[in-house]
Amino acid sequence: MSTDSAPAAQESDHPAFHVPPPGLIALFLAFGRMSLAGFGGVLVFARHAIVDQHRWMTADEFNETFALCHFLPGPNIVNLSMVFGSRLRGIAGGVAAFTGLLLPPTLIMTVLAIIYTRFGDAEVLRRSLAGISCAAVGLLIAVVFRMMAPLLKRMDVVVLIMMLGVFTAIGVFRWPLQAVLLIAIPFSIAATYVMRRKAAA
Repeated sequence: MSTDSAPAAQESDHPAFHVPPPGLIALFLAFGRMSLAGFGGVLVFARHAIVDQHRWMTADEFNETFALCHFLPGPNIVNLSMVFGSRLRGIAGGVAAFTGLLLPPTLIMTVLAIIYTRFGDAEVLRRSLAGISCAAVGLLIAVVFRMMAPLLKRMDVVVLIMMLGVFTAIGVFRWPLQAVLLIAIPFSIAATYVMRRKAAA
């Protein structure tokens, strides 16, 4: 994997980006590149492309959009492609981003599935897949810390309490996700409303 496709280490802290929205072809190609580079998960590369490379969103905007997509049914990154594309270019933009995200890996996985059906019992292939799974976990941990950075920089006590509370409820106590969200979502909306009212006053 080339270093050009890996997310840059430097975090962009620019408060607002003023970049013209991409066209439909640009959306399709951008999400196509994300999907082809997304070994171990597309989220890492999607964030890098949207926030750092093209500057179509700030880090906070990406976090908010991804949070919305996380609460919707279906794969998070697929939801993100539809929401992001629709936000920039309407329904056609959502379809372009969605198609760019899914079409290239679908074609590749179809070919790989045929190969795996024939050679899946090979020991070399099994060892390779085990190594790839370790790299995927590392990439996921890396993007989690990058998404947490804007929240930690603001040192907002309410946000940190919410984050730790949800993590503890789901990760430690193993409470059902739906039950935790029924409590966390209204509380977070109310807390955000109160904080913005205080900031505006």
